[in-house]
Amino acid sequence: MSTSARLGRLDQPVDGRRTLLPRPHYDPDSFGRLSEQIARFLGTARFLVYMTVFVAAWMGWNALAPQFLRFDPYPFIFLTLVLSLQASYAAPLILLAQNRQDDRDRIQYEQDRARNDRSIADTEYLTREIAGLRLALSEVATRDFLRSELQQIVKDLQPREEVRD
Repeated sequence: MSTSARLGRLDQPVDGRRTLLPRPHYDPDSFGRLSEQIARFLGTARFLVYMTVFVAAWMGWNALAPQFLRFDPYPFIFLTLVLSLQASYAAPLILLAQNRQDDRDRIQYEQDRARNDRSIADTEYLTREIAGLRLALSEVATRDFLRSELQQIVKDLQPREEVRD
């Protein structure tokens, strides 16, 4: 067996990564939609109000509750950990939502550009057609031109008839 037959096709990359655990499979589109919904919610006043109430309740409980009921004393280290965890998930979700929006904007830009190019081509075609019609009409005898020519012929014929009489 030749080396190239063993390696497979040379125009395709070899999957060199081997892992002990299988990779999780997910639908990127549905995950992207979920990230957009979360990012949309994180950018609202409702989220800020909820977060403010949550943090105030956390701090109030851990500052004012009896000592045996407090689960995160004064420096509120666990609250800091929870907020850091929330931020560590929120930032990539927001970036993912922005990337999806950038992709949609790019596609919309490309479609607008193609539509604009078609409009320009249509306008140029119509301009050439109108110019061709104008040239063709300049060579066609119009009613006024024919009338003036007939009047001229009548005038030319009238003196000759008078001369014959």
